[in-house]
Amino acid sequence: MYDVVIIGGGPGGYAAALYAHNFGLSVALVEKERVGGTCLIRGCIPAKAWLQAAEVFSTVSHAADFGVHASAPTFNWAEGLARKNRVVDQLVNGLSGLLKQRKVDVINGYGRLAGSGKVVVDTGEGSQELEAANIIVATGSVPRAIPGYEFDGDRILSSDHALDWGEDPGRVAVVGAGAIGCEFASLLADLGNEVHLFEMLEQIIPGADPQAARALDRQLSARGITIRTGVTVGPPDLQGSGVSVPVGEESVEVDSVLVAVGRAPLTGDLGLESTKVELDRGYVLVDLDTYQTAEPGVYAIGDIVAGTPQLAHAGFAEAIAAVTYIATGEPDPVNYRAIPLVVYTHPEMASVGLTEAQAEELGYEVEKTAHTLAGVGRAIIRGQAQGLVKVIAAKDGPILGATVVGPDAGELIHELMYAVGWEALPAEAAAFVHAHPTLSEAVGETLLAAAGRPLH
Repeated sequence: MYDVVIIGGGPGGYAAALYAHNFGLSVALVEKERVGGTCLIRGCIPAKAWLQAAEVFSTVSHAADFGVHASAPTFNWAEGLARKNRVVDQLVNGLSGLLKQRKVDVINGYGRLAGSGKVVVDTGEGSQELEAANIIVATGSVPRAIPGYEFDGDRILSSDHALDWGEDPGRVAVVGAGAIGCEFASLLADLGNEVHLFEMLEQIIPGADPQAARALDRQLSARGITIRTGVTVGPPDLQGSGVSVPVGEESVEVDSVLVAVGRAPLTGDLGLESTKVELDRGYVLVDLDTYQTAEPGVYAIGDIVAGTPQLAHAGFAEAIAAVTYIATGEPDPVNYRAIPLVVYTHPEMASVGLTEAQAEELGYEVEKTAHTLAGVGRAIIRGQAQGLVKVIAAKDGPILGATVVGPDAGELIHELMYAVGWEALPAEAAAFVHAHPTLSEAVGETLLAAAGRPLH
C-alpha cells in the first residue's frame, strides 16, 4: 500500500509527488502520457518558448532603432517548432529524473478511482490495482470549444494545436481575449502575421484592472492587432482553404481560427461516481484548508478545483498544502490573494491581489495610485516606456493589490506580491530603495506616491 497515489502528472500532480519526499511518504504517480501535464507539454512552457522566439524576431526587426543595422530577419516556423520541442523535452527529462531520484513510482496508464483507497490503472496491456491511504486527483483541464467552432486541428484550432505550428499560419482570428488569446495574438503579431482578436466582454483580459487592460489594448493595437471587444462571432464559413468569420454585420476573412475561450476540467471517466466526491459544473468541490473532498482520503488539486485560479503555480501551492495536511494533519491553506497572474504578451501584464472593483465589492474604501513608465530611465533606454504600475490600498490600511503593464511585468509583480501577502502599508513598502536606473524604480515611485510623498 502507498501512502499517496496521485492521478495526473501535471504541475499539481508532480509537485505533490516531489513534495511528499519531505515527509518520507511512499508515492505512486499515475500519468497516461509523459509527466509534465498541460503546463510543461501543451501550455506554459511551449507557449513561452514561442513567445521568446517572437520577442527575438521583433528585437532584431527593430535593431536599427538602436543604431544596429542588419538585413531584415526571416522566421523559420519549422525551426521554431523544433526549438520549442527541445525545450519541452529537456524539462520533461529533467522532471522524470527528479521523480526517480525522489523514489516516486511513475505508472504509465489511465487511472480511475475504484472504491475506498483503490485506484485501477489501465496500462494498455492490462489493468493494475493500487492501494492507497490517500488519493490525490490532479487531472487538469483541456481547451474549451464553442458551438460551430469544433476543433479540426487545421482551420479551427485550440491552443494545443497552435503550439505545433510548423509553418506560417497566415491570417489568424483569435476568439477570446483572455491570457491565452492575447498571448497568441501578441506572438503572431510580432512574427508579422495579420491578427484579429475578438472578445465578447467589454475589455481584453476580462476581470483585470480596466486601466491596465486599456493600456495593454493600446499597445497590442499599435502593433497591428485588430481588437474588437463586446462582440460575438457567428458560425464560421469554411471556404476553400480559408475561413470567413461573421462579426456583427460584417465578416473577417482569415486562414485559420484559434479558439481561446478558456479551459474545461477533466473530471469525467475517473470513477468519481463511486465516491462521495461532489462536483460543480465539472469542477471538484474541496475544503480549501485541506483540499480534501467529501470523500475522506480523496483530495483534489489544480485546474479541476472549483473556485481557484487555473494556474500552474496555484497547482504547485495546492499540492504542497494537500501533502502537508496528509503528512501532518495540520492545515496550511494557500493564500490565493497573493498569487500573481502574468500575461506574457509584448508588453507583459501582471497582477496580484484585489483589483479596485474587487476591493470595493468587499467593502474597502480604496485609495489607488498609478505611475506610468514614460519617465523611467531604464524603460526609455530599452525603447519600452509604455505602461504603468498601479497599486490599490485600503484607506489608512494595507496594500490590497497591484497591476503592472510593461516590460518584465511578470518579474516586477513579485515585489508587490510580498507587499500584498504581508499586508504591508504603503509607507512600509516605500521605505526601501530601488537601484537606478532599473524598471523596478517604477514600483518604488508608485509606492512613494501611495504613501503620500511622491518623488517625481
